[in-house]
Amino acid sequence: MEQKTNENPQPEKKTESGVNPLAIISYIGPLCLIPYLSKEKDEFVKFHVKQGLVLFIAEVATWAVVWIFPFLWFLMNLVSLAWLVLSIIGIINVVHKEKKELPIVGSLAGKIK
Repeated sequence: MEQKTNENPQPEKKTESGVNPLAIISYIGPLCLIPYLSKEKDEFVKFHVKQGLVLFIAEVATWAVVWIFPFLWFLMNLVSLAWLVLSIIGIINVVHKEKKELPIVGSLAGKIK
């Protein structure tokens, strides 16, 4: 007698802990473009991709402002630390499987379709 195995692949890519790695990399700088461009269908991943994308755009905008106005370089470390903290909070939310809006960028992310 043959044992039936579950041959249907899981629609979501998850690790053993049940966390989707695409949601995690959404908060790692330019890597947020991978799940964004892959047109992920999972609503949880989409939520975090939008926030990661806004966070990445904010980081790039910060660098552009400092490049244009070099006398603001002293603020760069403080602002970069804020973006890093928001990224860490986002990754913690993913690991805890929560859809919480990040401060500052969360409201902007809701406007992305």
